Amino acid sequence: MLETSARLLHLLSLLQLRREWTGSALAERMSVTERTVRRDIGKLRSLGYPISASPGIAGGYQLGAGAQLPPLLLDDEEALAVALGLTAVASGPVSGIGEASIRALVKLEQVLPGRLRPKFSALRQSVSVMAGPSATVSAVNPEILTAFSTAISERRAAAFRYQAHEAAEGRRIVEPYKLVSTGRRWYLVAWCTERRDWRTFRVDRCQSVPVLREKFAPRPLPAQDLAAYVQAAITRSPYRYDVVIRIASPLAAVAEQVPAEVAVLEADGPGHTVLRSGWDSLDQPLVRMAGMGVEFEILAPEEMRERARTAAGRLARAAGEIPPTH
Repeated sequence: MLETSARLLHLLSLLQLRREWTGSALAERMSVTERTVRRDIGKLRSLGYPISASPGIAGGYQLGAGAQLPPLLLDDEEALAVALGLTAVASGPVSGIGEASIRALVKLEQVLPGRLRPKFSALRQSVSVMAGPSATVSAVNPEILTAFSTAISERRAAAFRYQAHEAAEGRRIVEPYKLVSTGRRWYLVAWCTERRDWRTFRVDRCQSVPVLREKFAPRPLPAQDLAAYVQAAITRSPYRYDVVIRIASPLAAVAEQVPAEVAVLEADGPGHTVLRSGWDSLDQPLVRMAGMGVEFEILAPEEMRERARTAAGRLARAAGEIPPTH
């Protein structure tokens, strides 16, 4: 009896993990026969879980909306509190736990009883996230994040309106692969069907909730570490100058002052850090580095070293250390 109960919980967990499963896939994941899967599906239905089945080769089992809550034994108020807390995390990115909270929210909303949905919707509208004075957090609609998370787990294309930087709003159809949080913004790594290439999208620039479309076959990823791929894409690729600076400060100390979306940081021994970042203007990184209050050496580009020499002379004249030129 205990073995059967554990198997039912495992089956229920799998049904919550993604929207549709074939009988053969469930049997393989659970190491049982398809006949056992059909029998266990019947037991879950008898317990009140509305599990539908579609026939044919592409058919499968689906856990319908409005089912009882999964066996966490949450009452109505506890379920609302968990869902609301997950929504708050989704609205304000928190490094390290953001995407996990989105996946949990997708599971919980899928089985949230109908009687709780209006109350949850009203509570969600009342929540706002206020950034501190030292952080610039771009607000994101949690419905957009949950839609992308669902599309990723189900391998479905997604269509949405997108406002690129200094460009007109347009429609995008993508094959989404990964959501990445920098702690301040959410980014989506996806294959753009129009440009036939990999793209990184800022989720806060999505102007509509993505509409899920047909399933797609997985492609070879542009990098093994997609978080590092996003960091390189947003800090270096789009810019005119590729700036490399050696800072006389440990990596941990520099990381406290330089956000992940601004630069890629690498330790250079115990007391130094190499910063790599992209800029369209060389004046901005010079001002930023001068404001950090640490010694640093410009490794590249040569234009930035020349700009620093010019600025140093101007500052020395302003301080009265050398006579002004006429």
